[in-house]
Amino acid sequence: MRKIISCFAAAGIFLACHALVSCGSLREPDEIFAPVDYTEENAVSDEIKAVRALLDNSDSDGGTRALWRSRLILDKVPSNALAEELFDDCGGFVLANLKDSVESHDMVGAVRLYESLRAAGYFSSRGIDFPAPSIPLDSVPGLSPVAGGSGERKVSEFIKGTVTVYVDKGIKVERGIGFTDAVLGSGFFISRDGYIITNHHVIADMVDKKSQGYSRLYVKLAEDPDTRIPAKVIGWDSLLDLALIKTEVEAPYVFALGSSEDLDVGNPVYAIGSPLGLERTLTRGIISAKDRRLFSMGFVFQIDAAVNSGNSGGPLIDEAGRVQAIVFAGVQNYQGLNFAIPVEYLKYELPFLYAGGEREHPWIGAFGRTQRRSGSGAVNEGLKVQYVMPGSSAYRAGISEDDIIVALNGLAVNSLDDLQSCFIRSQTGTIADVTVMTPLSDGEGFSTEHRLVYLERRPQNPGYEVYRHDLLADSMVPIMGFRLVRASTSNRRRYSVVSVLKGSVADEAGFSESDPVDILGVSFNDEKSAAYIELYAKKRKNGFLDVTLGLTVPMDSPYYF
Repeated sequence: MRKIISCFAAAGIFLACHALVSCGSLREPDEIFAPVDYTEENAVSDEIKAVRALLDNSDSDGGTRALWRSRLILDKVPSNALAEELFDDCGGFVLANLKDSVESHDMVGAVRLYESLRAAGYFSSRGIDFPAPSIPLDSVPGLSPVAGGSGERKVSEFIKGTVTVYVDKGIKVERGIGFTDAVLGSGFFISRDGYIITNHHVIADMVDKKSQGYSRLYVKLAEDPDTRIPAKVIGWDSLLDLALIKTEVEAPYVFALGSSEDLDVGNPVYAIGSPLGLERTLTRGIISAKDRRLFSMGFVFQIDAAVNSGNSGGPLIDEAGRVQAIVFAGVQNYQGLNFAIPVEYLKYELPFLYAGGEREHPWIGAFGRTQRRSGSGAVNEGLKVQYVMPGSSAYRAGISEDDIIVALNGLAVNSLDDLQSCFIRSQTGTIADVTVMTPLSDGEGFSTEHRLVYLERRPQNPGYEVYRHDLLADSMVPIMGFRLVRASTSNRRRYSVVSVLKGSVADEAGFSESDPVDILGVSFNDEKSAAYIELYAKKRKNGFLDVTLGLTVPMDSPYYF
């Protein structure tokens, strides 16, 4: 089971020792992306050439990125014959790949290509009537109607459907002594022919590119804990900590996937797994909370059922034996603070995990929070964009700060959670239509606009990507949560706070508008998952007393999208 040791708030603030992070100097990026000036003929010509080159090397995504950028050009210069020809060529290339995907029964890929052509307007503008492909869910393990119809509903039958997952990493040597190096976890059958769900962190050594390839994966049946049965990894998702593995045995019991929407705080649940290697262990508890943010996307359940190391990947079931969540983490040295992944996420993920390989999640290179109607309590009006990274998909598409996203591909987006839910169901390499409310120039009201975006792969540490691609002052908006303006022409470290985002690191640290701030240094740990920022400030809330702060800030949070 994954142990959560530090504070797990998405935008937490931690005092830290500088020695814990790698050294780095204060720097600005070598180059900031500049948008294409479509009023310049040479700039348009250069962009057309760039997209042509992109189309010639577009095997990985089937041409969807080139199609997207050709559509952006055509929207800006609709009367340009070369732009029209480019759009035709890109669309024809993607359409040919779509037909090949359908013929080869790659329906996951076919859906991505079809959705891209539809969003880019290729079908409608060319009068093409192509039938919409769909993923045959009946063939996906866990989503078949017969997946959970086996056995009588007894606790002993439920336990038979669980396994101990064992990753043998060989021998590790410490101080000249060899020790067995292994990872223990849990899992459960979702199909009669041996497909099993577990956590990604349990089998991470099997798919980690840095691994030397010595690890071996086995499972042990609850009925026969002495026999190791070889297994293989089919698909995995490191962001949502899920994995699909396969073993060549007939499952003694197959779990049905429930619906976490049926659960509420206080409902009883049962965890089955192999804590500390003790197979066939069942513990009872309740749902303590349904909205904990421990992932960059989506919520997890907090439960008080007793779980320990080895429970990771085991099912959390309701009184009818249906899987409602997957156990994955707990807070070290604290009892009753454990967490599980809602089964809805697993349902969204299964077609992609079954397709094989690593599941990638999309983003468009922006940052923001849910927009709430002023004075009306918790009524949400969309997702307010508070930052856009230069060169990102959102930036190229024309999405700007203060825009409010209200729909994605026609699906309503009332909050950040709505958009993240759409992204969890989407594939990278897909073109999508985003509906935004853009503030009018006079500040009175909004206009409704459509922006065509490309769903790129979400980086492991979005904050670090922002730091690399933007000016230091601007990158502090998503990283720290305050907007800065230079306060000195001679001292490049000196700034003044323009505004502070509510609930951000800067807000929690007590910064206010007009506070003078010197950024003394920014450095990162080796994994680039956290930044150590040294600041000298005179905060109004501290009576303008001089203070030097050292803050460690996570490079990921749910507010990046």
